[in-house]
Amino acid sequence: MGLFSREKKIEESGILTGLTDYHSHLLPDVDDGIGTIDESLKTLALMENAGISSIWLTPHIMEDMPNKTDDLKLRFDKLCSEYHDGKIRLHLAAEYMLDTLFERRLKANDLLTFDEGRILVETSYVNPPMNMDSLLHDIMSAGFTPILAHPERFEYMTMNDYRRYKEQGLLFQLNIPSLIGAYGKTAKSKANKLLDCGFYNLSGLDIHSIRSMNFFLQQKLAESTVKKIELFK
Repeated sequence: MGLFSREKKIEESGILTGLTDYHSHLLPDVDDGIGTIDESLKTLALMENAGISSIWLTPHIMEDMPNKTDDLKLRFDKLCSEYHDGKIRLHLAAEYMLDTLFERRLKANDLLTFDEGRILVETSYVNPPMNMDSLLHDIMSAGFTPILAHPERFEYMTMNDYRRYKEQGLLFQLNIPSLIGAYGKTAKSKANKLLDCGFYNLSGLDIHSIRSMNFFLQQKLAESTVKKIELFK
């Protein structure tokens, strides 16, 4: 009885109430996320009922998914017109792989960013790009602030790496599903360590489908973890 009283189902925990979700793949038919506007609208309805107040749509942009900025803006406008009665505030940014396509977009100043010039970036989960540090330096020299998407999922990073990047001024975005083991035990352990160290600045759900959203809402989190997330939400 005591053990179960220390956990709460996510949809009942209040953890999503007032949340700004900084990582989602809800823009339809652009990447490995949601495929249709209908599914986007149904997923948004679930997120609205859960109390989420604002969502940044962050479609992948990488060599394998070379989405163009203007095309994404058009699709975003279409989704917003269909969601005109919705209560969640929608915004458009992107999740950029640190690859050669990103280098070209950075040089051309052709980027979709969060407010204040913050930009969501990722790497391979198993290996960093060879020029990662110099590319991060170029991003900051251009006046942008890099946000590492779900750093707990980068298998090659150690706590010393995380500390070094924090000292350089990078921001960290937590995938909340990491805390329920959605990406394995290692990512869950790292997420809890980074959370305890106060390294996270932003959070998101990284939702790719209505199925994954439904599953996430039914999972449980320890009340102590919920309280930690509340501190930076």
